[in-house]
Amino acid sequence: MPVEQGESTKRIIIAIDGPAASGKSTTARNLARQLGYTYIDTGAMYRSVTLKAIRLNMLDELKRSSGSVDVLLKDITIRFQDDGIFLDGTDVTDAIRENLVSREVSFISSLKPVRDRLRVMQQELGCQRGIVMDGRDIGTVVFPDAELKVFLVADALQRAKRRYAELASKSCGATALPSLETLEQEIRERDRADEEREHAPLKKHPDAVEIDTSALTIDEQVRKVYDLALARIGDEH
Repeated sequence: MPVEQGESTKRIIIAIDGPAASGKSTTARNLARQLGYTYIDTGAMYRSVTLKAIRLNMLDELKRSSGSVDVLLKDITIRFQDDGIFLDGTDVTDAIRENLVSREVSFISSLKPVRDRLRVMQQELGCQRGIVMDGRDIGTVVFPDAELKVFLVADALQRAKRRYAELASKSCGATALPSLETLEQEIRERDRADEEREHAPLKKHPDAVEIDTSALTIDEQVRKVYDLALARIGDEH
């Protein structure tokens, strides 16, 4: 049930960061539902830009020179609606979860013009507060003053298993799936790329609460963050 929000209650910003497949999106989505807050999946925004680069056959060009990134970002629109995400007016909710997008999103996310544009979008989305936003730099760059900052972690093998299950649920046997070993390697490489990128690298804010989700169910990890949120909301009365 949503938290009762009295007129004197200040709605807070909750930033959930962490590496790929650590449970950020599912935790943030469920938490927002329980609090009656708005959920903003920033990872889906970066995936949308990545999908656009793939569809425009711009990846090789961008890897040679980021000068063409302005073409990629020109007039781009990203909108959340009815639990879906729309890129330039087209529903890409499922397409952005394809494994090719997963492999290339870290590169696209490393481009400063992309991060700058999406950061502005994200801050505009959060200006009304009462939001749960997840990503890799929400607590450190986008909303460093968020009242609650959480950093989720999990071991690479467990995250690979989660990614495999996600891909399997969407493929329905229609396409061959990458092996668990391949996914684990890709996750480790993405971790390294996210941590070493020049602009807004993946790191934990000093004020963030770290939660290891390796052995937790979704309900358990949501409950942990929910309890932290209630404490912060209570502090705001």
